[in-house]
Amino acid sequence: MSTITAEPLVRETPTRVSLADRYRQVRGFTEELCRTLQTEDYVVQSMPDASPAKWHLAHTTWFFETFLLCPRPGYETANPTFHFLFNSYYNSLGKQYFRPDRGKISRPTVAEVHDYRRRVDEAMAEVLDGSGDAGVAPTPGSADVELAALVEVGLHHEQQHQELLVTDLKHLFSCNPLFPVYREAGEPGVPTAAAPRWLSFEEGLREIGREDASRDGGDFAYDNEGPRHRVFVEAFALCSRLVTCGDWLEFVADGGYEEPAHWLSDGWATVQAEGWTAPLYWLAEDDGSWSAFTLGGKRPVRPEEPVCHLSFYEADAYARWAGARLPTEAEWEVAAERVLAGNALERARARANLVEAGRFHPVALQAGSEDDLQLLGDVWEWTRSAYSPYPGYTPPPGALGEYNAKFMNNQIVLRGGSCATSRTHVRTSYRNFFPPPARWQFTGLRLARDARG
Repeated sequence: MSTITAEPLVRETPTRVSLADRYRQVRGFTEELCRTLQTEDYVVQSMPDASPAKWHLAHTTWFFETFLLCPRPGYETANPTFHFLFNSYYNSLGKQYFRPDRGKISRPTVAEVHDYRRRVDEAMAEVLDGSGDAGVAPTPGSADVELAALVEVGLHHEQQHQELLVTDLKHLFSCNPLFPVYREAGEPGVPTAAAPRWLSFEEGLREIGREDASRDGGDFAYDNEGPRHRVFVEAFALCSRLVTCGDWLEFVADGGYEEPAHWLSDGWATVQAEGWTAPLYWLAEDDGSWSAFTLGGKRPVRPEEPVCHLSFYEADAYARWAGARLPTEAEWEVAAERVLAGNALERARARANLVEAGRFHPVALQAGSEDDLQLLGDVWEWTRSAYSPYPGYTPPPGALGEYNAKFMNNQIVLRGGSCATSRTHVRTSYRNFFPPPARWQFTGLRLARDARG
């Protein structure tokens, strides 16, 4: 097995006690997301990009076993075949089962996977609770620092898979003509959506990215979020709210999916090949109206809500149609750092529509929220920036170096988090990324435009 090194993948070193509590909370939330599932729901794979719920449960457990438990003297793996079945893409750790066939793994059973989680959690409890002085932070350079760093990577990795679990289940349930309900969500009422406003930002030399744990309140950060570096940003304007379903209905009614002038070449080819006429999960009704499948079931499209389940191609085409453009990731982060400086970030997290809210669907920015850019939660926002390394970036050594760096091609950066993202996982420097045609995530857009005279 390759040497496993966490530094500099993470930027904080929490105490052993707080880490043990956080481990239990994150792992428990994964189980909570599965609470309403039936056994049959765990095993089906609805498309190659999605994974069965059972696989997510096993893979996140494999991560802790492989990176934290297996290197410890005396630890015996629960089942040697799991190392092959539930490795995702870590080539330096061995071969992996063919991703599009994960739905064919009928054994181990769902019960056996839950037993696997319990076994690994018990072993991790001994690691996290079994030694060290309560409340004493790890000494810099000590083994405790690397332990804490590795656990934090595992927890944020699990939170990523919590989001994938939600979005993969939505795709799975959407394929069922019965349109099953995953979770009944409280209705937000009939909101009055805030009118869009344009916020201006001056040109200048700015800094983006993460350098150390002192920024954003000492949050965790992945290696691809740094190093902090300078960028020159031209004057620009950013819309105060996300593009809504009502906005998108106008695009559809104006023939937006039928006019090649709005589309990039690859985008237009994809529209033709896939037969797209609306966002994913939108359903045309006989009376000419639109419905949408949500995790709370099928219901009419609500014009005031942020539109979601869009590809980059669709987001870019809409922006062109609207006489605007998508923001760059540097523009997005510059705006977010200005708006969410200091304690404003925590306040924004607290009121944002994230997974803890239990809605599992974007909600409208309310009228009267003029000071809120709706930057966190609801939908991941496509930018126009290719996912590439920041200046001075080098991937971490060892197997964890495969976590982010190997995907820095043919991907587009998204910012801001979604209604399926955890509150303790979202941050202004977070660089999510997906290929341009991807639509099954909660992906939407915000408009930007040049502000030069």
